[in-house]
Amino acid sequence: MTDKKTTHFGFQEVPVEEKAGRVADVFHSVAAKYDIMNDLMSGGVHRLWKRFTIEISGVRTGDKVLDIAGGTGDLSYKFSRIVGPEGLVVLADINESMLRVGRDRLTDRGVSGNLVVAQADAQYLPFPDNTFDCITIAFGLRNVTDKDLALRSMLRVLKPGGRLLVLEFSKPQSQLLSKVYDTYSFRLLPAMGKLVANDPESYRYLAESIRMHPDQETLKEMMTAAGFANAHYHNMTGGIVALHKGVKP
Repeated sequence: MTDKKTTHFGFQEVPVEEKAGRVADVFHSVAAKYDIMNDLMSGGVHRLWKRFTIEISGVRTGDKVLDIAGGTGDLSYKFSRIVGPEGLVVLADINESMLRVGRDRLTDRGVSGNLVVAQADAQYLPFPDNTFDCITIAFGLRNVTDKDLALRSMLRVLKPGGRLLVLEFSKPQSQLLSKVYDTYSFRLLPAMGKLVANDPESYRYLAESIRMHPDQETLKEMMTAAGFANAHYHNMTGGIVALHKGVKP
C-alpha cells in the first residue's frame, strides 16, 4: 500500500488530485463579486500593483502576451491597448466562471481583434514552444498545485529573451506589519466575504493560501531552478505583495 500524495489547500492537507477541483469551487463561488472584493480588500491598491507590473513588463507594440490566471481581465485589457492590432493577448484561466466574467467585461469595454480567451492549466499550457514575448500571472500562482511544473511550462512557451512576471501576495517585511496583516486577513477578510459575497469560507481559504505561498527568496530560487535567468523581485506595500521577474535565456 502506497501513501497518497498530498498538497496544501489553505491550511488543510488534501490529496493532490483534489486541489484543482477545490480551488475551482472557490473561484466559481467568488467570480461574480471578484472585482468588488479586490477593491474592498486592497483599498483599491491592487490597481497600483498591476500598473507597476505593466510598467516593468516592457511590453511593446506587436508583442504576444499571455495573461495566466487573468480572471476578469484587468491586465489583459491594458496589454491589448499596448500591443495594438499587430500584437496578441491571450487571457487564460483554468476557471470557466472567471473567464466568462472576464470575457464579458472586455467585450463591454470594446476589446476585440487582438485578444483571445483560453481555458488553460498553468501546469500544462496548450501553446507551442517559444510563442510569447511576455507572460504575467497575477495572484494566481499560489493556487497552482505544482508550482515548479507551472514555472517550467511558462518557460517553455516564452520566446528566448521573453519575460515572466509573477505578481503575488508575499511575506511582510516587518513584524508589526505582519501582525496587523494577520489580524486583517483572518478576521476582517472572511467577515467582508460574508457581507459582500455571502461566502466567508472562500475568503478564509484565500487568506490561508497566501500564508502557504513561498516567500520572496524561495520563489526567486524556484524561478532560477526552473531555468529563468536574472530572477529578482520588487517588494510593494511593505512586502505584502511582491513582483518577481525572470527572463528566458
